[in-house]
Amino acid sequence: MKRPRPVEKVAFLNIPYDHRFESLYLAFIAGLCGFGLIPRATIEITGSRRRLERIVNLIQKCRYSFHDLSRVEVDRAPPPTPRFNMPFELGLAVAHAMNTGAGHEWFVFESHSNRLKKSLSDLDGTDPYVHEGAADGVIRALANAMSRARNRPQLSELREIHRDLKSAARKLKRELRGGSLFEAAPFKDLVMLATLFAKRRIASLRDT
Repeated sequence: MKRPRPVEKVAFLNIPYDHRFESLYLAFIAGLCGFGLIPRATIEITGSRRRLERIVNLIQKCRYSFHDLSRVEVDRAPPPTPRFNMPFELGLAVAHAMNTGAGHEWFVFESHSNRLKKSLSDLDGTDPYVHEGAADGVIRALANAMSRARNRPQLSELREIHRDLKSAARKLKRELRGGSLFEAAPFKDLVMLATLFAKRRIASLRDT
């Protein structure tokens, strides 16, 4: 099967999907859109094709991937189980990057600076971007990860986009009437809104 070509401005976002991560979820979307990127995630995957194939296909379409491993601890809901989806999808992205050379660039995010050495020692030598479990920490970590980007936005601009998106997300949640933001349609709405806010705040994005 022919491998899809990566799209320069598309970024795979690998995060946990639950309400306790919502604030960081919005920060990742706002921050990535502030860099002119288009976030994609497995949350969008629908249809009858095998899920693993669709995840691999999605990663292959992305120039970048951003992987948050801050929630790999044991879930309290019975039966108590650690979360493996995030490290598994990171592994898929790393394998893809190794097979394509410069075609894919991946970044790891954590809430604690030293935990990656313990939780995933195979990545020893890879420094994660630490956000300390805070939305503003995600904004700063993304700015550090993308420090080589052309037309890099200011932290203040990224924070403004995040504030705009938080306000829009509150309205969206009211419209969902108890529905989750961690679903395909709300995710696409959030990406669209964050892109509009980014173009409103950052001059270099207005013609893109």
